[in-house]
Formats: sequence, C-alpha cells, structure tokens
Amino acid sequence: MTYHLTHGQRALLEAELVRRQHLLDARLAEHHQGLSRAEHASAVLAQDGDDAPQREGEREVDMALSDRTLVELGQVSAAMRRVQAEDFGVCTDCGVDIPFDRLKVEPWATRCVACESAQEARAAH
Repeated sequence: MTYHLTHGQRALLEAELVRRQHLLDARLAEHHQGLSRAEHASAVLAQDGDDAPQREGEREVDMALSDRTLVELGQVSAAMRRVQAEDFGVCTDCGVDIPFDRLKVEPWATRCVACESAQEARAAH
C-alpha cells in the first residue's frame, strides 16, 4: 500500500487536528468551569433548588453537549495517533482512499462519504 497523501497534506491535517484538540479542550474547560465532569454535574444539580423539575431539560442539554464534545475529542485524539500511519485516510469499511478535501473538513474521518452515509442510515434504523 502506498501513501495517497503527501507529506505536506499530512502536516496540514496534523496541524488541523492539533488546533481542533486545543479548541475542544478549551470548550470543555469553559463549559465545566475548571471542574471534572462529575463535579460539574453535581454543581448543576446543586443550583437547581426548588426548580429542579423545570431545569431537568437544561441539565440534559448540558450533559449532551459535554458528551458530544468528549466524543469528538476522542476521535481527534485517535486521528492524531494515526496521522502518520500508512493507512491514515483509507476508509475502514471499503478500503478506498478518503479524498483529501473530505479530510480537510473532518481530519478524524475513518470512512469515505459513501460508507459513512451507509453507517448513518443503519444507525438511524
């Protein structure tokens, strides 16, 4: 197997991954206000007081945002470990090269557009 990405393209993708990781780390730190996830959840519950039932939806959104950021951070971290590997940018499902334009948008992508679409359709059912 040969590299389908040039050294320059890999460097650009690696720089984007580092930038994204810093952004996600900062987003989590700001969101959690320097607390761990569990401490943040406890602090949100403690703020509820008598209006706990009314704030339940806000808590769920708060935790969902945190979860989504953590999932993306995990994907970015995994991509940073793979970026110099020979199979980086190769679809894990069908084995075709993921186009560089797709990787520029989502450098942590592990599937080509067709396979990702099929995966999302399966998950929706």
